[in-house]
Amino acid sequence: MTIQAPTTRPSTGNQPSAVEVPTVEVPTVEVPAVGGRTMGEQPAAHAVIDLLLRQQAESPTRSVVGRVFGYSPLAAESVSWYLGAKGEIDVAAMLATLPPSWSVFHSLPIGKKGADIDHLVIGPGGVFTINTKNHTGKGVWVAGQTLMVSGYKAPHIRNAEYEADRVTKLLRERMPRLAAAHPVVAVVNAKSLTITKKPERVAVVTGPALRRWLMTRPVVLGPAELADLRAVIDNPDTWPAPLFSATPNAQDLFQALDAEVRTALLRRTIWKLTGIAALVGGLLLAAPALSAAMIGLASIG
Repeated sequence: MTIQAPTTRPSTGNQPSAVEVPTVEVPTVEVPAVGGRTMGEQPAAHAVIDLLLRQQAESPTRSVVGRVFGYSPLAAESVSWYLGAKGEIDVAAMLATLPPSWSVFHSLPIGKKGADIDHLVIGPGGVFTINTKNHTGKGVWVAGQTLMVSGYKAPHIRNAEYEADRVTKLLRERMPRLAAAHPVVAVVNAKSLTITKKPERVAVVTGPALRRWLMTRPVVLGPAELADLRAVIDNPDTWPAPLFSATPNAQDLFQALDAEVRTALLRRTIWKLTGIAALVGGLLLAAPALSAAMIGLASIG
């Protein structure tokens, strides 16, 4: 989920490359359960779904007529949250196909005001913070530190760098010699992604290409280091304030809302096709009369 980065951007360096990272001896971490849950059990889009449901709860419900004609159940203010949740869920499904040597965590809190990391991925290739951006049908253009969506500048690069630096700081409190996290922006459902110059630190990739990109990173972490790191990340005490949703059954409620959105879209499509069919039918019925009228006019002339 997008967060507001500080006005001063953390210093940047060269794009991370394969380095030999010394083995770090870290005591085994006992992971306490919070309400019977650890951070690895946090579902994808957890935070953004909670925000979406809160927004929807404050919005008026659709009328019977609105339901019949397929008006969207989403309030105007909720659309961006809904698309964000769908994007994070799509990326999470792709990340779930990574080999067992990789571990994926979702919606990890990094601030007191609800800021979170969409996905934190660890594996032989290192530590990666992934900021998912659902830009359905829009063109995305990247040139160095500048990223534009449909011609408008977006702070995705700066935010991704800040998130990676924040995660690095939190993890190094437990593992001081851990290599820095790599920031990634995963662009979902965009009409196009054009990169004229790669950013210094941030990898910008499409959702479908993300898995292959991760798998081709050079090996920098071994099994023992990954086991220690996995335990640290899984421990709720590592993070500022675990965001276990205050909305009961949030995942079930989101699935129900998603079904309503898709049903509304289907109904709008049916009504649109019905209107087109009626128009075409009317023209066909009127065609003989129009032809006769035109012939009559021609004969008069």
